[in-house]
Amino acid sequence: MMRSLLLWSSRNRWMNERLPEYAFVRRAVSRFMPGEEAASALDESVRLNDKRIFTVLTLLGENVTAREEAAEVCAHYHSVLGQVEEQGLNSEVSVKLTQLGLDLDPQIAREALSSLVSRAAELGKFVWVDMEGSGYVDTTLQMFEHVRRAHANVGVCLQAYLYRTREDLARLLPLSPAIRLVKGAYAEPADRAYPKKKDVDENYMELAVVLLEASVPRAAFATHDAEIIRSVQAAAAERRIESSALEFQMLYGIARAKQEELAHQGHRMGVLISYGSAWFAWYMRRLAERPANLGFLMRSMFR
Repeated sequence: MMRSLLLWSSRNRWMNERLPEYAFVRRAVSRFMPGEEAASALDESVRLNDKRIFTVLTLLGENVTAREEAAEVCAHYHSVLGQVEEQGLNSEVSVKLTQLGLDLDPQIAREALSSLVSRAAELGKFVWVDMEGSGYVDTTLQMFEHVRRAHANVGVCLQAYLYRTREDLARLLPLSPAIRLVKGAYAEPADRAYPKKKDVDENYMELAVVLLEASVPRAAFATHDAEIIRSVQAAAAERRIESSALEFQMLYGIARAKQEELAHQGHRMGVLISYGSAWFAWYMRRLAERPANLGFLMRSMFR
């Protein structure tokens, strides 16, 4: 029930507009994002790179309603890629297609994504395509397939809580894709997604084994679940996969000690750093993914 309430809050317009004005809310979210400006994310990338942790940078926001806004987002990511190159950072970017204009015109989003991946290829950088609500899965996969046929430096996110993901992964494997596997953070009906955590976890591991055995160029296991991390490590060891070939990704500010531990063990360790002013909906989804973070929010409220 708490997860449903948090996901409802993420979609509530009044709460998105009003709650960020409260100091305790801003104080609580500061644990999970270094700041609203790209400069803050770049500064944190320097610190994390020193710990042998690469970063994935993403500007918060989705479902833009104007062509000008979509163009601004695309230009912003071009600028970030340039800054990453100038500073010599081990960093990538992750984009949402609705932020690139998908709701306005799929062609706008496709052209923007293609331009970003092309520019990233010139700089030797990588672009991830985020997965959004289930209504966008088909279009997102189609655009990923289109761009992947021309460029290898692009990957896509798949969500383990959707029933359809096993078939989606099988469809993508012939392209030799890069895949980021997550559990999923959007509110989905029971006829589309597993409603129970136990079933989501089981499906995550089944998909993880498929990725390990398929030997895709890049499989990123994005999770903070310690049990799943141990299971993925064990499955990789059984298949004699080197530690350096096993990749994990986590969110900024969560399980920091574990991030450093995995990097120290020789795994490829990445941290997703989000920034921007449109953070409320994203933050509510993070709380829904990990209700234990509610304790931090409550402590911030009463401090």
